[in-house]
Amino acid sequence: MDFKKIGKSFLFPHVAIMLILVPVSMAFLVYSLIFLASDSIVAVLSYVLSFYTLTVWCLKIPYLIAFVKVFRAENQYVQVWKADARLRVNISLYGTLIFNTVYAIFQMGLGFYHHTFWYYSLAGYYFSLAVMRFFLLRHSRKHNPGEKMREELVRYRACGILFLMMNLALSLMIFFMVRWNRTFHHHEITTIAMAAYTFTSFTIAIINLVKYRKYESPIFSASKAISLASACVSMLTLESTMLTTFNDGSMNELSRNIFLGVSGGVISVFVIAMAIHMICESNKKLKQIKKGQEV
Repeated sequence: MDFKKIGKSFLFPHVAIMLILVPVSMAFLVYSLIFLASDSIVAVLSYVLSFYTLTVWCLKIPYLIAFVKVFRAENQYVQVWKADARLRVNISLYGTLIFNTVYAIFQMGLGFYHHTFWYYSLAGYYFSLAVMRFFLLRHSRKHNPGEKMREELVRYRACGILFLMMNLALSLMIFFMVRWNRTFHHHEITTIAMAAYTFTSFTIAIINLVKYRKYESPIFSASKAISLASACVSMLTLESTMLTTFNDGSMNELSRNIFLGVSGGVISVFVIAMAIHMICESNKKLKQIKKGQEV
């Protein structure tokens, strides 16, 4: 019996087996965490299977990195994607526009059904995001960045004004959270998944906001500013969810409301400051363009 070959097959299984292990181990683990006791045999087996799946994938990381590098260097579509910032922004705007519109309509329907301004405020917030993204998309799909700088600055300023208006819906959301205890309650695993998604979105939004400044395109900057504002509000929703889901009774309602009120106030002030910066910056550059044309 070739134990070396068996050990290699065990630690480096076929890619097909590795792909099957991921959903199987995840489903098995989630089922065990929700429905089974932590010391049951089935639960322990699910932990072992999850650990094994994680281990074999970690051992494959060097090969995966090498494969990704070769794929990025040789695939023509990846090269086009990397070289065309306008394409990336347009696809991002299309995707987020569809999501914001659908989600706003859904929240509006909940508002009609439950007769509460809580859902109306959520709908108004996401409709505002959709309007801004549609406004930017109409320009970016026709023109290259910097091609019509005056029009870009006008749209950049308009997004700043819409941010100020959107802050009203945001303030209503914060008020309902604090005053009427309108929070979300999810299962612990769902909340952890939400946290992973929210922190990832927030990090990517910050990176993209800095990264796309090099293109000196107000349209690109406005697009990433919208993503950052959306991520901030998602962070507030996540905080509300976590304070409700993981509260074991040690935090009273007053303390929770203080946390939400302070966090919501900081986010609201941040959105207002970002809006004012966009308006002032665009006005300043529009005046410079006007003076240049007069000269």
